[in-house]
Parts: sequence; structure tokens; C-alpha cells
Amino acid sequence: MSVQAFDFEKPIMELEERLGDLRRRAEEGDERAKERLARAEAELDRTRRDVYNKLTPWERVLFARHKDRPRAFDYIKALTTEFVELHGDRGFADDKAVICGTARFQGSPVVVIGQQKGKDTKENVTRNFGMMHPEGYRKALRMMRLAEKFGMPILVFIDTPGAFPGVGAEERGQAEAIARNMQEMFGLRVPIIALVIGEGASGGALGVGLADRVLMLENAWYCVISPEGCAAILWKEGSMAPRAAEALKLTASDLLSLGVIDAIVPEPLGGAHRHPGETFANVEKALVEHLKGIQDLSEAELLQKRFDKYRQMGTFREI
Repeated sequence: MSVQAFDFEKPIMELEERLGDLRRRAEEGDERAKERLARAEAELDRTRRDVYNKLTPWERVLFARHKDRPRAFDYIKALTTEFVELHGDRGFADDKAVICGTARFQGSPVVVIGQQKGKDTKENVTRNFGMMHPEGYRKALRMMRLAEKFGMPILVFIDTPGAFPGVGAEERGQAEAIARNMQEMFGLRVPIIALVIGEGASGGALGVGLADRVLMLENAWYCVISPEGCAAILWKEGSMAPRAAEALKLTASDLLSLGVIDAIVPEPLGGAHRHPGETFANVEKALVEHLKGIQDLSEAELLQKRFDKYRQMGTFREI
């Protein structure tokens, strides 16, 4: 299966093509090709490490948006069993930009919430490109309350370019729905773990992302605004998005150093879209580790630590 490659990956693609040709010739008995095979493999390995270990913030944004990157439902299917999807906010509609339901993780019951993008144009239209309406946030809140009622931890998979900004969404209370979720998540008496698997943009992510542990995949991004939006406001020029990405400090390593997230989940060399199975295994390991760290806390300890986490967030320096 061919995978979409970005411009900065072209040296790798060229070497992979050359290596494929050498392997084919070696299988046909070409002795010279056999001799060159090991050197070509070593060169490809070096090039991959040089490229993928030095990605710029903008290149990580592009990775986070890759069309083949695993979506929320891929993680739900890979990591949980007995998933039962529940629909609707019991007020207006069922928002297909968010998947909610009950499942078992490591044999224990959990509630899962995942912002779902599509894998092609048709599905993206159905899923509204992962942009939730107010009814989506209210559906998620209904599931969170269900989790609290039955004492189930909550696992959230974040992947959105933002909350839907349409007129209808604003008329139905988009800002109130996001704010309400954040307020109520502070008081939920069950563990909450949020994982940014792709894009984590603005209030669209925060509306389901207030958690005891916030994790990020290595090539995800999480910020108050997209690089393009920032560039349009500050420089009136979309081509400045790479510079904006650098300034916004939106990468996992930036946010870990700032104390906004709690841990980075590593991706295999080349990204989650090239090696989904390894990525699922890394995510499972991280979720187990962080759930274990908070499940044994009393309700009072859980809520106090959650409050302290956000109360202490943010630093400044007076000059």
C-alpha cells in the first residue's frame, strides 16, 4: 500500500525505491545487487533517522494531519473489547464528529470518547472533519456522567481542527457547551485520561480534554489556534504558517516542558500512519501506566490533584 509522502520525505522515498529494486535484482541472482544491498539498507536507516528525528514543528503538524493516520475509532477497536456505541445528546441530534460508548480496557469497564475524522472525503463530510457541534459536547458530557454513575474511568481520544464555527452551532450554544463540559469535568469523581492522537485545536479539544492525565502522541499538536489561523491574524499571510507553528510551541516536547501535558507517547520512526500496530502498543502501555497511577486515589485526592494540576499551569517571567 502506497503512503502519501511529504516533500521532506523525498530522500527516504528515493532510497526505498532504490532498495526495492536492489532486492528484486538480488532475488533474481544478481551478485552485484546482493553486495550493494547491505550498504543501501544502512544508508536508508541513517536517512530515516536524520529526517524523522529532526522534524520541525510545521512538519509535525503535517504528520498530525496525514490522511492515513489512525483515527479515534481505530484506537478504540485496537485497544478495547465489547465496545457499545451510544448516540445522541437527548436534546437535539447525534453528532457524528464524536464517537462515545462503553467498552472494556484490559478487561475492566471504561467509557471511551473519541473525536472522529474521516479517512476519505465522503467520511470526512459525514464526520464533519472531526469538528463537533454543541450536541456533540453534550453527548460527550452525557457519557461522562454515565461513567461517574457507574464508577468507570474515562478515556478520551482528541483529534480535531476545532469546534465547528457555523451559525447553527453558535445559535445552539457552542461556547456554553464547551464551557459546561470543562466545568463539569473538574468535578467528575472518576479518573480521566485524554490522549491527543492528531490535532488538538483550541476549545474544540478542551471541551473534552480536561483530564487527570493529558498525553500526546509524538507527532501530534495541541494549541489555542492552528498555525494557519495564527499566521492570518499576525501576518495576514497564510504562507507564514511554518513560522507560526514554531512560535506557538504546539509540539509534544514543547508542551511537556511547559507542564501542559503529562507525557509523550512515542511513535515508530516514520509516524503512526506508517506503523499503526506499534503505535497502538505504545498507547496501550501508556494508558495502563497512567491509569494505574490514578485509579487507587480516593475521590477527594483525585479531585484535589486535578484542581491543583490546572491551578498551577502557566508560568511567566517579569523583566
